[in-house]
Amino acid sequence: MAKECKWIVKDPADPVKVERLVAEVGIDRVLADLLVSRGVETFDQARAFFRPSLDDLHDPFLMKDMDKAVERLHKAISQGEKILVYGDYDVDGTTAVALVYSFVKRYTDQVDFYIPDRYDEGYGVSMKGVEWAASQGFTLLITLDCGIKAIEKVRYAAERGVDVIVCDHHLPENELPAAVAVLDPKREDCHYPFDDLSGCGVGFKLVQAYAQRFDIPFDTLVPLLDLLVVSISSDLVSMVGENRILAHFGLKQLNERPRKGLQAMVNLSNLEPGHLTIDDIVFKIGPRINAAGRMESGRLAVELLTASDSSMAMRVGEKINNNNHDRKEIDREITRAALEMVEKGECLASRNVTVVYDPSWNKGVVGIVASRLVEAYYKPTVVLTRSNGFVTGSARSVQGFDLYEAIESCADLLENFGGHVYAAGLTMKEEHLEEFSRRLDEFVAGKITSEMLTPVVEVDSRLDFSQITPKFFRILKQFQPFGPGNGNPVFMTENVYDAGNGRRVGAGGVHMKLDLIQESQPYHQIPAIAFNMADYYEYIRGGNPLDVCYSIVENYYRGNSSIQLRVKDLREREEII
Repeated sequence: MAKECKWIVKDPADPVKVERLVAEVGIDRVLADLLVSRGVETFDQARAFFRPSLDDLHDPFLMKDMDKAVERLHKAISQGEKILVYGDYDVDGTTAVALVYSFVKRYTDQVDFYIPDRYDEGYGVSMKGVEWAASQGFTLLITLDCGIKAIEKVRYAAERGVDVIVCDHHLPENELPAAVAVLDPKREDCHYPFDDLSGCGVGFKLVQAYAQRFDIPFDTLVPLLDLLVVSISSDLVSMVGENRILAHFGLKQLNERPRKGLQAMVNLSNLEPGHLTIDDIVFKIGPRINAAGRMESGRLAVELLTASDSSMAMRVGEKINNNNHDRKEIDREITRAALEMVEKGECLASRNVTVVYDPSWNKGVVGIVASRLVEAYYKPTVVLTRSNGFVTGSARSVQGFDLYEAIESCADLLENFGGHVYAAGLTMKEEHLEEFSRRLDEFVAGKITSEMLTPVVEVDSRLDFSQITPKFFRILKQFQPFGPGNGNPVFMTENVYDAGNGRRVGAGGVHMKLDLIQESQPYHQIPAIAFNMADYYEYIRGGNPLDVCYSIVENYYRGNSSIQLRVKDLREREEII
């Protein structure tokens, strides 16, 4: 069983503001409280929240260097130069490449794309990629979701006669690459109003700026938004501000008129067309697209996302789907081996941080395995393997701990590293492995708190089942799209039990399907799904009472829609003091 969670019920929002919103908007007090806690306090703000508008997107030219980027791209298009669109092999990188490549291809046929090989070249801009671009006569290279740290590679590209436009969203270091333009809202000297765009989002701002400068109707960009919502969802950037607007219209596009490649993914994932949510992207579509770069080549993902006919899309989609099956098998095997290593005390560090290493592990799945170990032991985790003569791997963190800073403290031992607060990648020589593990453990010990090492379920509000009416749920659905910063609200209901139909489901019976009833309101029976919680099955089957934390979701099955509780955590009632 995973480490027990601490439940924290959030403080209610300002009651005066809540009451005003109840009166102005005419909604339930619980929903009004949720809105105020999200900074929505007036009728006009509520209207903007519930009715996102593309008119509220920021002017792309507010981004530093955007004018230079548009000017250079236009020169390349108008003079027939060869343009190479270059991106990382993950979901954000491949969707970004597909988006910019699709746009540029409308105006010139002198464009191609390049995705580095995860195993041969590694993350980001590679010397091999720059060399290939120069040898093939490309004179403009557009990097997407990478490039902000590629100081040497950009310099080398310039020596070979290749200009570079960097489009990235990762944190820059003190020195920026000497590119024609560096688009990154996280640049210190960039005053763009929203700095949490995905890599694909930065690519979209480039094509939006180009369209704006040359009087191309914005409507022609809307079909690109299905790519953008896949990127925003999969890269876990915040679902607020500009991202929420773009994701809202991206979901609309994905549900109503998806591109051929994404339609193939929807079919292969057995999803309900027209009723896709952010969760469907995060758990079904994104992992499949990612599997191409993990198991074979990220090029496959771009071929899928730019496919012009359904049969080709399905052909590539099936190949990617098979990659995903293989990825799951390998992921399971390595996770089992890594868990065993920790249990036997055979890891390089386990006191404050978990560091495991096996040179035979598949580089493509170590990030997933790191996430699994965080779930199991709830401490910052690094999973390492060997590739191209170096030790390389992925790191994942726990809520509230900046793992990127911890890895950065060992920069002198590393060949390369990059990432975010909660997820990072790194490469080092094997001789530094023990020292890295020791220093990382030491650094984490000095910074991490016991609170950070306890998983938390943040509860937005207590709720009685009788409050979950069709009207309540209809308004709650309009809080979507959900994501970081605008999470699906978590509710807590006490003293509930299963109606007697509860059963184990899923491979190995690790999940549970329940029909929950609240003791005080026996007529309100609500279906629930509890993933990876079958350890509680015998207790529940005995008719024993529970307290439960959950989100409310819509369950689609064979054209029928129903309300379902997605259980986040549950507790045996007698454990509550």
